[in-house]
Amino acid sequence: MPSPELLDELLALALDAAHRAGALLRDGRPADLGVADTKSSPVDVVTEMDLASEKLVLELITGSRPDDGYLGEEGADRPGTSGVRWVVDPLDGTVNYLYGLPSWGVSVAAELDGRAVVGVVAVPSRGETFHAVLGGGAHLNGKPLSTRPAPPWGQALIGTGFGYLTARRTHQAEVLFALMPEVRDIRRAGAAAVDLCDVAAGRLDGFYERGLQPWDHAAGLLIAAEAGALCGGRPGRPADGGLTVTAPPGVFEPLQARLEELGAWHD
Repeated sequence: MPSPELLDELLALALDAAHRAGALLRDGRPADLGVADTKSSPVDVVTEMDLASEKLVLELITGSRPDDGYLGEEGADRPGTSGVRWVVDPLDGTVNYLYGLPSWGVSVAAELDGRAVVGVVAVPSRGETFHAVLGGGAHLNGKPLSTRPAPPWGQALIGTGFGYLTARRTHQAEVLFALMPEVRDIRRAGAAAVDLCDVAAGRLDGFYERGLQPWDHAAGLLIAAEAGALCGGRPGRPADGGLTVTAPPGVFEPLQARLEELGAWHD
């Protein structure tokens, strides 16, 4: 277990980075914001503000802790020598941000020897900051968080997201079509880090998605777990690019089992 002093230092830096980047994105969004680049497909976009946010976070973290590693969505990937690696999504929910929709945020996680020990997700449009420290619980704007008590399976509100590749989206729609009649409803907000925090806050009864990258879930999964959620991938496996599932006990088990039956882990 890392020392309390190290955890305090990492949390303070993560909060500072997320707040500064969130303020930049909130206050600096140009009226004529456009697409600066694309990634996996023509609809998987990057804006100039994604790049500006990553530059801000990278410079802040490397200036404070130059020996740490860093992995960011917009291409920054540097090894470190301290055992700490930062995993950052400088703008989670880029398409929402591009269109002026409110569900977007900044996700900053610190891993120690490969395990997330600090996670922060700032959601400026809501005035919300979620954070968690390994073993220290989850918090929203400084107040403790806990997941919603598990409802019966048929009354569960489940969040999900879709990839940007056509074949993947087609299969994800098939899984959704099968799952929707079994639960209360499905929500798709378009920002995985925010969705994971909404599980922690009891606003969703569960969440799943195929194809998430480490920066999509590093902070959010820690926050959800510290709020009382179970987290994983396929049965017996951790969350990974194949499948990420999180929900409180009582919803996690049937959700994970049903996703396995439906093949939600493959395209």
